[in-house]
Amino acid sequence: MLEQFFPNGMLHYLAGGLLIGAGVSFIFLMTGLVSGTSTFFSSAWSYFSTLPFFRQKSFLESRQWRLAFALGLALGGFAFLLTLGNGQAASTGVQWWRLLAGGALAGFGARMAGGCTSGHGICGLSSLQLPSLAAVITFLTTAIITAHAVQLAGVLP
Repeated sequence: MLEQFFPNGMLHYLAGGLLIGAGVSFIFLMTGLVSGTSTFFSSAWSYFSTLPFFRQKSFLESRQWRLAFALGLALGGFAFLLTLGNGQAASTGVQWWRLLAGGALAGFGARMAGGCTSGHGICGLSSLQLPSLAAVITFLTTAIITAHAVQLAGVLP
């Protein structure tokens, strides 16, 4: 029965999950902070913005390791592409400006929600936080509704 959900097998998903778990555990043990990716958005803006929100002590003090974390995410994807990804990068027909706008809106929305799926979904759920469960349910429900609305509206890449 699981084969229909995982036609290429489950081993790489298991390995990825274990690596993600080890990574967020390492960051938590070393810093005492949850490694949510959306906080990187605010920490990155602390380099450029003088707005008080982005000048918070927590953003200023954590921005170096969060920058290293984000670079590691990008380099990890590139390393996968070169080693296990058969050298084939994923491609999309979506225009670059739509990808940029979508990323900015997702980052802004995640900060408004107080976190993203990596913070709430991985770290929050694993520590049995009910607010994280509510956030993940909200994220998933909103994504499903948005995807259907966009499809019904006939929006194409």
